[in-house]
Amino acid sequence: FILGLAAGFASVASAHSVFTTLFIDDKNQGDGTCVRMPKDPDTATNPIASLSSTDMACGRDGQKAVAFTCSAQAGAKLTFEWRSTPDLSVPGSIDKSHAGPCAVYLKAVSNIMTDAAEGDGWFKIAEEGYDSQSKQFCTEKLIANNGLQSIKLPDGLPTGYYLVRTELLALQNSPADPQFYVGCAQLFVQGSTSTPLSIPAEQRVSIPGYVAMGEPSVSFNIYANPLALPYHIPGPKVFEVPSVGAFAADAAATQQTQGVIPASALITNANWAGVEVPDYTTEAGCWAASDNCYQQQKACYDSAPPSGSKGCEAWGNKCKSIQDACSAGKFTGPPNKGIALNANVNAPVPGPIPPAPATEG
Repeated sequence: FILGLAAGFASVASAHSVFTTLFIDDKNQGDGTCVRMPKDPDTATNPIASLSSTDMACGRDGQKAVAFTCSAQAGAKLTFEWRSTPDLSVPGSIDKSHAGPCAVYLKAVSNIMTDAAEGDGWFKIAEEGYDSQSKQFCTEKLIANNGLQSIKLPDGLPTGYYLVRTELLALQNSPADPQFYVGCAQLFVQGSTSTPLSIPAEQRVSIPGYVAMGEPSVSFNIYANPLALPYHIPGPKVFEVPSVGAFAADAAATQQTQGVIPASALITNANWAGVEVPDYTTEAGCWAASDNCYQQQKACYDSAPPSGSKGCEAWGNKCKSIQDACSAGKFTGPPNKGIALNANVNAPVPGPIPPAPATEG
């Protein structure tokens, strides 16, 4: 790029945002891990094109499951990291002009790999609109928190698989162009009950379909002085999940079987895991192991989301060590068998992880 074009591209990119990284009880699950993210890095941060698009459910490419599903206890703290550049090569979360509300939804599914994201069954567990005391919209607080947004999972969630959907709405171009930014993570929640939730019809919504052009929530003028408060956040009211009394034994007996991250993984990159190559004692076996390693690396790069591929690069070092051993006539291996690769494959956490609000809304 010439300098002027590069500066213009950075300005455009910084205006938008994408959810890249999930933290559970302040533990980083890994850039892109368990997250359904747009695959094209050039458009990954763009807003959803239409409020009637199926992309409203989990974002572009969000209808397809990723390989890994993260595990969390009911009542756990979740933190979502939003970035204006998917790999955080340029710091920032969303442009300060993009003022608006935030919300978090859940959808219980039977099969996290095949059940549809779009459609009925979504319910809201957290939201924040305009804070009259601080005179800030939720997105402005998000910027102050370095793109980190924390919520608490309800304590009474039943054990099972869920899509957790985080949503930003930027109102700087409303009413003509309200900009939604949404992303989903795949969760297995270990709860204290297996009884499905009974959600009132008015608090269970279909996505797309829960918001339409022209509604007050997407037509609000953030430039009015004074603002026409109160501001009403799109979608239903937050569903207060009932607390659970006695612990149900059958809930504890239900174990995660879908999207489990392999215990044998030596390194991960988003939703890929590198596992040890087969043992060998011959020249042919050595070269076969080298090929196995590089095939795994190719799968890593092929699956890497826009948040980055540093784990693939680190895995390549292991492959080269096997290849070098084969070239040197060392046909017993692999070298450093079973040793985890402790490479730093994730972007640095951009700041302190904020607490989850005591109450949502």
